[in-house]
Amino acid sequence: MKKILTLILAFALTLSLVSCKKVNPAKDLENVTAKGVIVVGMECAYAPYNWATTTQSEFTANVSNGKYADGYDVQIAKLIAEYLDVELEIKAIEWDGLIPALQSGEIDMIIAGMSPTDERKLSIDFSNTYFDSELVMVVKSNGAYATADELSDFSGAKITGQLNTFHYNVIDQIPNVNRQTALADFATLIQSLSSGAIDGYVCERPGAISAVASNPEFTFVEFAEGNGFVCDPAESSISVGLRKNSSLTEKVNQAIASLNSDQKTQMMDAAIARQPSDA
Repeated sequence: MKKILTLILAFALTLSLVSCKKVNPAKDLENVTAKGVIVVGMECAYAPYNWATTTQSEFTANVSNGKYADGYDVQIAKLIAEYLDVELEIKAIEWDGLIPALQSGEIDMIIAGMSPTDERKLSIDFSNTYFDSELVMVVKSNGAYATADELSDFSGAKITGQLNTFHYNVIDQIPNVNRQTALADFATLIQSLSSGAIDGYVCERPGAISAVASNPEFTFVEFAEGNGFVCDPAESSISVGLRKNSSLTEKVNQAIASLNSDQKTQMMDAAIARQPSDA
């Protein structure tokens, strides 16, 4: 019995030491190179940036749960992995869990359509931009707001956005808006709009194109300059999330710099065309 108790205590101590192990961002590049694999976190549920699939292709990457991931983010992840000469593994993680997973060392970087906001910069670092977008409003094509062209046209409308994103934060710029509770993901947003629970939701243009492609009863409203949402340019741009002072940051920026704006647009258009209807 004493031997068993000793073994249990030793095992518990080992687990404690492992859980207390600190990640050293200065050795991120060294560690990734040594293991020959870079682990990238994303939702795998935010088309056209990323989605899950059971079909392997030249565009997909392995997901740790045995499936595959595709989308614009995956192509950026593959570009970075190739630049580093390592294998790529995607880890599917819910949005709110991405930054904690990065900080704990569960993943090496976040590539998930994430904007480098000032709030997030308090917790993690970001690469240079790998895509720039604009905010639009997804609505029903036969609804009362399909012909809207400025924010004031949505006065009184039931509007929402994804939880913990700047999409939701800008809604108060609409005069007399009926702001609804933020929703967890885009599948829920689409379902809510389809059911009539909301009149529209704010998102970036690529996500809107995807939603309309999969839901013919939807359309989206683009705003002319001066008629739409005002936000920090950093919030409408997309960057790779990295640990504070990570040694990977410079290499990631070099990989991103190898793409020009036309190539980025072509990659996004291809991802939108490729995504499955249920992504």
